[in-house]
Amino acid sequence: MHATPKDTNTDAQYFTVTVLPTQTQFSISTSQTILQAAERALIYPLSSCRNGTCRTCISTLISGQVRYNIEWPGLSAEEKQSGMILPCCAYPMSDVSLQFGQK
Repeated sequence: MHATPKDTNTDAQYFTVTVLPTQTQFSISTSQTILQAAERALIYPLSSCRNGTCRTCISTLISGQVRYNIEWPGLSAEEKQSGMILPCCAYPMSDVSLQFGQK
């Protein structure tokens, strides 16, 4: 029997995160940050503040879309345009492929 992740938000959508270069995949709810879902899947990327200010978790978004619940998540406009994200405060809007850390 395959267990599906439980979430307190019954309206939450689920997507898949693929971590490159290993192709490791895990499910993520729209109510979880990428960092929370990674840790739930026993993947532990570097992190510290968990609120977008320290930039320890800065990573490269290869494909997909994310959103932030904070106005300024600690990334410059140029970093956002080049695909950098902060998994500690990034929520999925689609399936996501990423590389933890900077390229």
